[in-house]
Amino acid sequence: MAVTSAPRPNLLPIKLYIPQARINPRIRHCWRCHGEGHPVGAASTSPRVPSPPGLIFRSSSDISSVGFSVVKRHVTDVTERWLMWYGTGSSIGLATSNNGIHWEETTGESIQPSPDWWVFDNFRVVPSDVLIMSSDKLRFESAVYWMYYTGFTEEKVELPLAGGGVVCKSLPGLAISQDGQHWARIEGEHHTGALFDAGEAAEWDSLFIAGPKVVYHGNKDLRMYYHSFDVNSSSYAIGIARSMDGLRWVKLGKVLERGPIGSFDDAGVRNGHVVWDGKNKKYLMVYEGIGSDGRTGIGLAESADGLKNWRRCTAGPLLTGSMDEEGWDCEGVAAPCLIQLGKGEGWRIYYTGIGKEVREGIGLAVCEELEPGKFVKWKSFQI
Repeated sequence: MAVTSAPRPNLLPIKLYIPQARINPRIRHCWRCHGEGHPVGAASTSPRVPSPPGLIFRSSSDISSVGFSVVKRHVTDVTERWLMWYGTGSSIGLATSNNGIHWEETTGESIQPSPDWWVFDNFRVVPSDVLIMSSDKLRFESAVYWMYYTGFTEEKVELPLAGGGVVCKSLPGLAISQDGQHWARIEGEHHTGALFDAGEAAEWDSLFIAGPKVVYHGNKDLRMYYHSFDVNSSSYAIGIARSMDGLRWVKLGKVLERGPIGSFDDAGVRNGHVVWDGKNKKYLMVYEGIGSDGRTGIGLAESADGLKNWRRCTAGPLLTGSMDEEGWDCEGVAAPCLIQLGKGEGWRIYYTGIGKEVREGIGLAVCEELEPGKFVKWKSFQI
């Protein structure tokens, strides 16, 4: 997908209290809206119209693509509120919903690439995961939302593939927020501000780091699942890093690699999203599998401890693109986000659908079983 640089935002101050900590993290700068004349609120929406199976969200712009959704659900005794952060080409947007199906874009805020030439995220930013933290888990008292994201520069990385391949250099970053909409970057230990660097030349993740998805396992135990391209195996793979504070990370190696020849993921796996299944006492990972034909599907793996011994739950994919040549996701499905609804309500997968003209949208598939198994693309109406 072609990527264009976004306009630089006006960097206005934000009041964000950060208590002193042993590691003394630095806030690089804050993302703010493009001027005070644009209040935050819901964007105008069109009337509901029939939507193709799966498709629940596209940008109000006819030319913009959206994808890489990160979805969170808030439920109280009287209300239900959903938040979705998503990539818009070079920046990150936010949409809200009261049911996780019909979404409204917010206006007045957009997380933009950094204006600093020397940093790791000055060309493009893509959301990877958001942790909604409670006070007993925080090192920053007023920061409830922790966003882990992928930052890109314009530096090109050649992939050693038979047909060739080029991606932009990427590394993982962190931003914090009080409300999920106003964000401040936290500067990592790497000299570019990233949380950590790619591996050395002989290591499997030497080319780039992307898709950092983070699970809060317990006190002083956070796990990050990320992907890179392994030069030795000429395929994408998913690895893990561990942290006590969410800022300093130690890599532990690969946890999931490509499937056997002929499988839907025999060219590699990436964008793994991990959740804890409390009822069945295991970790579940939905991931994007890449076939030798370049087509992508979504697979499912499980692990008892989330650290090792990940195994595929099925030989085939959970979800594939439309068989209709004109379907909105006919070229594949990617970047899954798994949501457990709780209380016997089942599961949801939010995913990026890719069409022929590479105009991406966000789709939804549902499973009504207590343990994720058969997922069916949502069929309804879209705002």
